[in-house]
Amino acid sequence: MAQEPRSAVLAKQLTDLLDKTKADSIAAKEPGEKDHYVAALYFAGSQLLVIEARYSVPVLLDEKLAKKDYREIYMDLNSASAPESRVFIVDLGANGLSPKRDENQPYDTYETAARRVQFDSDWKKQNLTEEEYMKLFAEADAAYAKMLTSLVAQAKR
Repeated sequence: MAQEPRSAVLAKQLTDLLDKTKADSIAAKEPGEKDHYVAALYFAGSQLLVIEARYSVPVLLDEKLAKKDYREIYMDLNSASAPESRVFIVDLGANGLSPKRDENQPYDTYETAARRVQFDSDWKKQNLTEEEYMKLFAEADAAYAKMLTSLVAQAKR
């Protein structure tokens, strides 16, 4: 049996914490980084939009973080972060990434400066082999799990 993606448990933890506090956004500074942040918008029960990136003026985001202006941080990372550092994940279902999708169901996406991957089970359409597709999925799941870990720690504060 296939192992459950690492992001699944963390996405559940995060959405449970956000549901409990009735929050629709969260943000955190990546541990050990002076200018790297992660932020998420949460649409209860349906999706998590998560972005991670470097930000050239960390003091501005640090101030917003102190004030818990999480949605503002999300917007800043989306519009004014260093494009080459940006990782963007659309987790439809807000349940962690899945490499396969059921017919007529939404699928998750993973986007970096280098490429965008749709986890829709159709690797051929994306000019990938199944092995490349699964390797990209493992990379995306690891990156997402790291992002979620920072957000869960922030939500528990």
